[in-house]
Amino acid sequence: MVSKELLSNFLRLLSGARLAFLALIAACGYFLWTEHRAHLLAALPYLVLLLCPLMHIFMHHGHSGHHKDNHGHRHEIPSTKEE
Repeated sequence: MVSKELLSNFLRLLSGARLAFLALIAACGYFLWTEHRAHLLAALPYLVLLLCPLMHIFMHHGHSGHHKDNHGHRHEIPSTKEE
């Protein structure tokens, strides 16, 4: 159940100016979608292709990038000299 305090905080956040701004954004989004649906859907394959390098950039932070070696992998070049 939702407590009265949580509900009152939520309603306080949705004051007049914020509610009007959210309504404006929703109306703009609706009209953009209805009027430009063909253009947006035609650009969708290019947006998916654009996601590939962005995902590569932003998802490598979990592997500490390409600079640190935290997983025990050795990246040494074997020596050709015999000592």
